[in-house]
Amino acid sequence: MNYLAETLGVVYLAILLGLAFYGINSLVTAGLFLDVKRRLGNEPAAPETREWPRVTVQLPVFNEKYTMERLLQAVTHLDYPRDRLQIQVLDDSTDNTSSLSARLAEEGRARGIDIQWLHRTDRTGYKAGALEQGLASADGDIIAIFDADFLPEPDWLKKTVPYFQDAKLGCLQTRWGHTNREYNSLTIAQSLAIDGHFIVEQTVRSRSGLFLNFNGTAGLWRRSCIEDAGGWQSDTLTEDLDLSYRAQLRGWRIGYLPDVIVRAELPGYVEAFKRQQFRWAKGTFQVVRKILPEIFEQSDLPWYVKTAAFLHLTGYFVHPLMVALLLVTLPVGLFAPRFFDLLPISMIAMFGPPLLYAVAESSDTPSLKERLKILPLLTILGFGISLNTAIGVMEGLFGTGGDFVRTPKFNLGNQSGDKSALDGTYLPRVSPIIIGEIGLGLYALLTIFSLEPYMGWKIIPWMSIYSLGYFYIAGLNLIQHWQAQSRHFPLTIKQHV
Repeated sequence: MNYLAETLGVVYLAILLGLAFYGINSLVTAGLFLDVKRRLGNEPAAPETREWPRVTVQLPVFNEKYTMERLLQAVTHLDYPRDRLQIQVLDDSTDNTSSLSARLAEEGRARGIDIQWLHRTDRTGYKAGALEQGLASADGDIIAIFDADFLPEPDWLKKTVPYFQDAKLGCLQTRWGHTNREYNSLTIAQSLAIDGHFIVEQTVRSRSGLFLNFNGTAGLWRRSCIEDAGGWQSDTLTEDLDLSYRAQLRGWRIGYLPDVIVRAELPGYVEAFKRQQFRWAKGTFQVVRKILPEIFEQSDLPWYVKTAAFLHLTGYFVHPLMVALLLVTLPVGLFAPRFFDLLPISMIAMFGPPLLYAVAESSDTPSLKERLKILPLLTILGFGISLNTAIGVMEGLFGTGGDFVRTPKFNLGNQSGDKSALDGTYLPRVSPIIIGEIGLGLYALLTIFSLEPYMGWKIIPWMSIYSLGYFYIAGLNLIQHWQAQSRHFPLTIKQHV
């Protein structure tokens, strides 16, 4: 029994150290951002362009009938020399999105726009396959990419393309904004998380000479960079992250413009959000297996660049650690409670993530006071999604392949508005993971009731957050499933921007 107790204690300590490692990284990132922020705005403007390069805008879509019209409306109104712009609709749809997108493309051609409609009946390679096939008929030196729910402003190309006069710039990412930040509690929490990534993390990486990633949309690639790095590859579910690292390992630079914003839709349906996070977590760890060894083999990379790349690529590992911490807390409390005395080692690190999100401030974000109000909700969401994401991490580490499950979008705004019937195929079924979420929520309550007599109130806060998180995700999932089944899911389907 003593041996088992000591083993449990060591495991508990290892989990705490792991979480502290990632927490301190968030703390350091937030500190670096505050330093970098003082210099933002003093950077040189984009050089003047005398001759605009040929640009191809690629629009990879799959069953996106609710967003196709506004997407084509936005992209066909980009302010760029007409004879220098090509648009490709890379349509893998299996529903009536195909006829809609074909008609919209034809209408664009009638207005003198160079727009191709490329429809695949075989989704080999999913998004990566569509992008790679599109390159075969693309004639642009610069390739811009937008997912179906993104809405670039007319001057987006003129704000970004001039930076490619830098011959080493292989890719340029712009910031994601939100069309439906205030739609529901789920989108409010997501918006703060996305802002933390784009305003803080991406800015720090780009200004500190660290590896960063193209986020799959709202960015541009130099075509020769894509080809030099090996093209779009479909052996991971995060083809954007994979190509980003391969390109940077080849010596290309990825730039980032935090002040150029493209609004997009946040998932308002919790099951869609879970599947998105699952895909991102699984795909990221497929890239870990594929790319991370090569990073550490690069002898010319500074140690801090390698460390930052490791933390960047393995960031989702926080979620398995969170689940493991919950599972071992009860037995450690019963058989090796003295290890709880080591909890203060993680106290400093726990302030890292909240600080990172708190400093994510821009002209289009909520005030500091409002962000602090959102932080508890984001914390609950982070705990609640941890089981779903942890399973994705494990599949990415030890599994192979996997289907690319799209995140359905419905053209949502900030108001729920009228209740509209939806195509049922766009609403994902509730995952069996919900059973585990409910189970872990109950387990967290059991931990409180079992350990409170011995430990007092100290056990209550953390276990309560676990319980609230899992019950929030599972409960919202069930409520939205019922609303969808009874055609009461509150969506406003807008047809125009």
